[in-house]
Amino acid sequence: MAELMPVLLVLAVGAVLLLGYPVALSLGGTALLFALLGEALGYFDHAFIEALPNRVYGVMTNETLIAVPLFVFMGVMLERSRVAENLLETMALLFGPLRGGLGISVTVVGMLLAASTGIVGATVVTMGLLSLPTMLKRNYDPSVAAGTICASGTLGQIIPPSIVLVLLGDVLSAAYQQAQLDMGIFSPETVSVGDLFIGALIPGLLLVAGYISYMVGVAVFRPAAVPAIPAAERPQHDARFWLRVIQVLLPPLALIVAVLGSILYGVATPTEAASVGAVGALLLAASHRQLNWKTLQGVVRQTTIVTSMVFLIFIGAAIFSLVFRGFGGDEMVTDFLSSLPGGTVGAVALVMLVMFLLGFILDFIEITFVVVPIVGPVLLAMGLDPVWLGVMIAINLQTSFLTPPFGFSLFYLRGVAPAEVRTAQIYKGVAPFILIQLLMLAALSLFPALATWLPGAIYR
Repeated sequence: MAELMPVLLVLAVGAVLLLGYPVALSLGGTALLFALLGEALGYFDHAFIEALPNRVYGVMTNETLIAVPLFVFMGVMLERSRVAENLLETMALLFGPLRGGLGISVTVVGMLLAASTGIVGATVVTMGLLSLPTMLKRNYDPSVAAGTICASGTLGQIIPPSIVLVLLGDVLSAAYQQAQLDMGIFSPETVSVGDLFIGALIPGLLLVAGYISYMVGVAVFRPAAVPAIPAAERPQHDARFWLRVIQVLLPPLALIVAVLGSILYGVATPTEAASVGAVGALLLAASHRQLNWKTLQGVVRQTTIVTSMVFLIFIGAAIFSLVFRGFGGDEMVTDFLSSLPGGTVGAVALVMLVMFLLGFILDFIEITFVVVPIVGPVLLAMGLDPVWLGVMIAINLQTSFLTPPFGFSLFYLRGVAPAEVRTAQIYKGVAPFILIQLLMLAALSLFPALATWLPGAIYR
């Protein structure tokens, strides 16, 4: 019976989640009930639950996690400053004369917003409101238009500064230290969020290239699905137009350089860079005359809501993780993954498959806080590079925003899309982009240097 307790705990949490209870309370509450039951039956090591106050205190005093509210503040403030609106209008005029040009413009803007805001919901909603009606008016295939907007909006999950990379950095750092302790190694070495940011740059840009390549392919083989703007409606690309392009691109690019550049050159930690981004977002909002007391109040309120949600889930997941280990669940996972055929390759493949399937029903935050602390120490103890593993997980989690039926990007777009765009068309439209992300995972598996070379080159 004792051996079944970790399995029963996982099943019970899944059942409570399916009943519709909040994730954080489901994780923490179910775990505590199982801890009481295990204590009564003599199956539970109470030393783990005694470590809970220190674990919660560690979460609340973790300096790395200060970056979460700062990056959220930056993203929400930029959402209110009309940066996205100006970018979309200008890029549409720039690429519109090409077949598939509107789709390419959405992808480019998605990349720029990802590198300056990182808020998936705000990006998808904004582009859905501004670009989707225009694309439909220009006779774009609804599936292609919807899929491009959904996929481009999720780039904020992998292109830094990404909140998922901040959270993964903290969780993987704890997993890395646990793996070292399990191997009898005592080292202060951790997984740096900055390393994850740098490691994700090349894969993120390759994803953008993949999205644009798909749009070019559609333009070549299905030109009627992505027509160009008629010649009579195209703007003249004169000096005045290019001045407008520079004026629109310069502010977000300056913010990107300030945030990422300070990290890449070692001038600031990710947390310090997040504060630079927050101040930069305030200045951008002020320059667009969108900064007032009402806007600031709304941004702070939204930042508080999102941050509270993240930390509450983090605490609930910490309780679940401790109770799971108290029942010996970590040893069960270690034995299972170690006995798989194919060794390390088989273990990584299974974990990636499970995360991909969980993405159909769970949000990336739950997967990060629940699954990664369980499997992370085991995989890292097998000798995997933590930066490579973190980038692999981040791209895998990115697909959770696109996979039906519960992909959040699909919900965001469905909420703002015109009635004539059917849900089935949105699902159909994201399928090629899910395939591109899976191909990116395969490329990372075959060529780990895509994630590890740049951090090594910078810190060499």
